[in-house]
Amino acid sequence: MADNNWYSKEIDSILKTFDVSRDKGLTNKQVDELKQEYGANEIKEEKGNTLFKMFINQFKDFMIVILLIAAIVSGMLGEITDTVLIFIIVILNAVIGVVQENRAEQSLRALKSMSTPNAKVLREGKIIEVKSDSIVPGDIVIIEAGDYVPADGRLIESVNLMIEESALTGESVPVNKDTSILTGSEVPLGDRKNMIFSTSMVTNGRGKFVTTGIGMDTEIGKIANMLKSQEDIKTPLQQKLEQLGKWLGIIALGICGIIFLMGYLQGRPIFDMFMLAVSLAVAAIPEGLPAIVTIVLSLGVQRMIKKNAIIRKLPAVETLGTASVICSDKTGTLTQNKMTVKRLYISEKTLDIDKIDLNSQDENLAIKIGVLCNDSSIEEDDGEKKTIGDPTEVALVALGLEKGIFKREEESKLARVNEIPFDSDRKMMTTIHKWEQGYKVFTKGAPDILLERCNRILLDGEILELNEDMKDKVIKENEDMASNALRVLALAYKDIDTIPQNVDSENMEIDLIFVALAGMIDPPREEVKAAVEKCKNAGIRPVMITGDYKITATTIAQELGIIEEGYDAIEGRELEKMYDEELIKNVEKYSVYARVSPEHKVRIVKAWQSNNKIVAMTGDGVNDAPALKRANIGCAMGITGTDVSKEASDMVLTDDNFATIVSAVEEGRNIFDNIKKSIRFLLSCNTGEIIALFTALIMNLPTPLMPIHLLWVNLVTDSFPALALGVDNPEPNIMDREPRDAQKGIFADGLGIKILVEGLIIGGVTMLAFLKGLKTDVITGETMAFITLSFSQLVHSYNVRSDDNSIIKIGIFSNKYLIIATLISSLLMLGVVFVPFLRDVFELTLLTGNQWIYVIVYAFIPLILMEGYKLLSKIIRH
Repeated sequence: MADNNWYSKEIDSILKTFDVSRDKGLTNKQVDELKQEYGANEIKEEKGNTLFKMFINQFKDFMIVILLIAAIVSGMLGEITDTVLIFIIVILNAVIGVVQENRAEQSLRALKSMSTPNAKVLREGKIIEVKSDSIVPGDIVIIEAGDYVPADGRLIESVNLMIEESALTGESVPVNKDTSILTGSEVPLGDRKNMIFSTSMVTNGRGKFVTTGIGMDTEIGKIANMLKSQEDIKTPLQQKLEQLGKWLGIIALGICGIIFLMGYLQGRPIFDMFMLAVSLAVAAIPEGLPAIVTIVLSLGVQRMIKKNAIIRKLPAVETLGTASVICSDKTGTLTQNKMTVKRLYISEKTLDIDKIDLNSQDENLAIKIGVLCNDSSIEEDDGEKKTIGDPTEVALVALGLEKGIFKREEESKLARVNEIPFDSDRKMMTTIHKWEQGYKVFTKGAPDILLERCNRILLDGEILELNEDMKDKVIKENEDMASNALRVLALAYKDIDTIPQNVDSENMEIDLIFVALAGMIDPPREEVKAAVEKCKNAGIRPVMITGDYKITATTIAQELGIIEEGYDAIEGRELEKMYDEELIKNVEKYSVYARVSPEHKVRIVKAWQSNNKIVAMTGDGVNDAPALKRANIGCAMGITGTDVSKEASDMVLTDDNFATIVSAVEEGRNIFDNIKKSIRFLLSCNTGEIIALFTALIMNLPTPLMPIHLLWVNLVTDSFPALALGVDNPEPNIMDREPRDAQKGIFADGLGIKILVEGLIIGGVTMLAFLKGLKTDVITGETMAFITLSFSQLVHSYNVRSDDNSIIKIGIFSNKYLIIATLISSLLMLGVVFVPFLRDVFELTLLTGNQWIYVIVYAFIPLILMEGYKLLSKIIRH
């Protein structure tokens, strides 16, 4: 029964479509038939991957496949130790991957859990309570204040009905609902005043609606479908590591082919050629890299938790470092998600709230009218303030609280004895209070309507006749406040001696005394402006995407510095008219997108991505979930965020603070820098191993390093320093540079050349040690090569901490984790050499004192050469 135009149809026509009686509802027979046809009123879930399937998927990585081939070949050649070590590493990596993936998306389950368990429906002339999942199209549902709406529907009755829809539409205040027909074929979701939607909440009044959509046919269901259709976008790091894995795998296969060819030409035995091929394949692939990257990201996650950000998906930490656009929701993200009175117009003066003087009769009375003509309250609950009621009314009570005028205290002095509730036709509310000299009538409402009910004005303590000039001033101030995105209420009163028999608008809301205009807004968070400025300094474009009105969104955006000269704002209805190609072309012109639907948000994110931007999307509502999932990184609000938005996100901000994103961006940039250091360290070391083996092959010498030696160095000796580099301190200027180009490869900006040069140095000193030991015998040569390779790599880890600065300048001890890692790796290495059992497993021998001196000197050559290169580079630059 999905139909986008129920709002434009007559109620009787809709009832006829569903064959339902307004007074009796559906029959039980109709309900049974409709259940068979449409199923349950619930969000359908997709069957997720089993743990076994997740585990198998971990072995699809190209680098893992090459490692498995190397393990199988090693086993076939009798090198069982090598085979076991490789399989342990691969399985460990797969287990880590499964643990992370098992915490993945639960968006549809969260959507399902949002549905209310019970609902009141009219069936066979009786109002009964049923499970919400048993509601069918055509059911007439009764709702009242405090109820969650169980399905989408068209209102057929409405009394003072207000619905809170911010989770769906992004609008910050409850919406007045009525039964009047709307015209037009493209009325935005937030403007469909005669429709109500599943999972929204009734904040005031009561109503009755005929169900037009259940389950997947509701607006929430459409979002669920969108979530299913949104594919996860691979992060830049995932893409680069995937490319790296393929590149290294191809190199490893190429090396094996070359080995066979050269070995064949040299007439070497086939067994020796296989062993050398396996050695080179192992040397080409940094086996510990996937695990190291995962662990470095995990450590980043722990640091982020301390900074109020929970990372749900590991690569999200690094992705933040490449973010070039942050698309932020307004309500609750950039703003405080609570209406606040900002200005009063009183006695023909406009006052900021901090300028209010309670000694002034006019100002005192204005606040009391706002507090007493009010159905909301602010209560203390375990030391925390809990607000109850409409946010606009809460703002007036909060103003009284701030100024020392307490609602309960005032009600004890001026007890409410009667009232005329607010309704959307009158757009006013009136309360009548008893006092010593009779009764006070307090009225608040829409300024243009209430002003017409006033014939007098309170001006500096005097009650004067309200003339046209005074009226014009009030109207002009109302327009000025509205143009500044303030929501405006007028406040008025009058005194009466007795209460008439019929208390209604006709005899109570006339001949009023105008007192004040109150202008209120959902204000920006105090810390956000500085955070926006930091974003811009870091080359990141902040963009607002909201379901709120354009004027409100633009005002907030201007105050925060999001919208500046040269940029514009656009509404959802204008986006509707744009083809995707046009939106992609023009998306960078706009800093504010207002009155947008969930579909629009996804289109906007896609358009930015089509312009090669890495998009972070923040949000808290159900309506944000598809865009959060589509974005390169989705950031949900932890306090005000719905379960759906959290489950669709990559990161949850526990303090709902936009400024936390800036800290996350800094952490993300540092994480990538550190991962790059780890990659540089590991690959330069592996390059050194390849060069040493190739050199021996070309020189027709014995193999200087066995597969077990290479595995030990790659998985044990190198791993600890690589991890320590992963938690290195950030560069001082990390937030003053442009976002990293996500299109650039890992080896961009000269990294590939540095790795090759450093590999040549490490490979060179390893061969020098091998040749020195070979003068004694092969096993001594292999031992000296193995020890030199290990210690030269440990020393080299200090080189990669900075491209430009000397180790003395950055401080030898400034990364305490690297010191500890170096000591651990050194002790493990010495254990392999000096513990007899391990020495036999690794086929090593004890060295003499002179041989140890040679090994130590060779090991420090990489550090001496690189320090000299940094010094020479500085001299040339200056």
